[in-house]
Amino acid sequence: MAGQQSWSTTTERAASATPGHAPGPAPGPAFVLLGVVQMSLVFTLTSLVVPLPRIGDAFSLDRSDLILLSSAYGLAFSGLLLFGGRVADRFGGRHALTAGLFVFTAASLAALLAPGAGTLLAARFAQGAGAALAAPAAMAVLRASFPRPDAYGRAMATWGGLSVIGATAGHLLSGVISALASWRLALAVPVVVAALALVLAPRLLPATPAGAGRSLDLPGALLSTAGITLASYGLVLTEARPWGSAAVLVPLLAGAALFTAFLVVERRLRDPLLPLGFLRDRRRALGLAAIGLTAAGTATTFTLLSLHLQQDRGWSALATSAGFVPFAVALLVSGRTAGPLIARYGAPAVTAAGLAVASAGLALIALTGLAPHHPYAYGLLPGLLLLPAGAAAGFAAASVLATDGVEPRRTGLAGGVMNTAMELGPTLVLAALLTLGSDSTSLAATAGLLAVAAFISLRTE
Repeated sequence: MAGQQSWSTTTERAASATPGHAPGPAPGPAFVLLGVVQMSLVFTLTSLVVPLPRIGDAFSLDRSDLILLSSAYGLAFSGLLLFGGRVADRFGGRHALTAGLFVFTAASLAALLAPGAGTLLAARFAQGAGAALAAPAAMAVLRASFPRPDAYGRAMATWGGLSVIGATAGHLLSGVISALASWRLALAVPVVVAALALVLAPRLLPATPAGAGRSLDLPGALLSTAGITLASYGLVLTEARPWGSAAVLVPLLAGAALFTAFLVVERRLRDPLLPLGFLRDRRRALGLAAIGLTAAGTATTFTLLSLHLQQDRGWSALATSAGFVPFAVALLVSGRTAGPLIARYGAPAVTAAGLAVASAGLALIALTGLAPHHPYAYGLLPGLLLLPAGAAAGFAAASVLATDGVEPRRTGLAGGVMNTAMELGPTLVLAALLTLGSDSTSLAATAGLLAVAAFISLRTE
């Protein structure tokens, strides 16, 4: 980036200065606490996917009710992220993180104790609102914890993989817990994590400066939140309704109109919620696109394979979760090696390689893994190892690209935009792929999107 030293260049120089040793972030208590919070926020997003049928039986919910319940957290989370980023930049990351964790903890406790479906639905929306404030604030505190650009870049290489790990843990642990005990116990995990974080945050996290003189841009916040939420809701409904139905078209068109109005308003403000120039940087745009597609690839795989294994092969929820254990192991191993790889080869190259490997894994799952006569060991397993290996490395490198050169006073904005890409990617891609019909077609199309993204990232390196 012109006028700024990129992280990959900095770390490459650091690596060359210490032969045989790639630099990595020092996992101090602040980083560990922030990382656990980030994983918990994403864990909560996916924790209802496997136990959703049990919840439906408990509360006598039909398919449309289950769709709304499963998407409530993500709708509030994605819709409020830009505003959450502005709050973090305006009032300071630690203050915003504490406020977000307080809302998230209270809402998580309400979800855990919910006596009925209405209370659970409201609690999931409130959880998403708290998460939308906490996630970008955590990145602002992370920046304050690593003030040197090279150290912050190395930390981001690790941070980028945490969201994928959190999503995977949500799928695996919720299935195991609901099968062995109760689906309510899966909802207890975010309560414990957020409550501990609230206690430890004042002791472990550094103070972060407030952005004095910055407005909250309430008109922009209202327009962006309403636009993103309505459009996302319309896309979610495509799982149960045709694209041409009024139930889908009305929220889609209303959301698009509101978001267009948001862009018009932002162009006229001196200090907008989302400076349009923020997205024009080629490296940042590439990183955000890769984050969205990688999240979409893993989310699509979990959703379609969970349905395939339980409905077509007759697997139990516990067996389905066990089948994804190699996925989690490959994810952890790849996440550990992502930082050194980025330091040696640069973020664009690792992003491209990660997307290419992930697309190969998706293609293998589509071609061989979904055939009923193919055993798990050589049908699904190869793809379930390649996909997370590429996704973890690609997501980590893309996170570095998305935050490269961001001013400290806009770290909350960067966190909001990154998490928005992570939330909207699966919603957009899964809604589009559901119209294609079969699981194999959907996974193959997702693999094609990742392959195209890998090619583009190589061309822009």
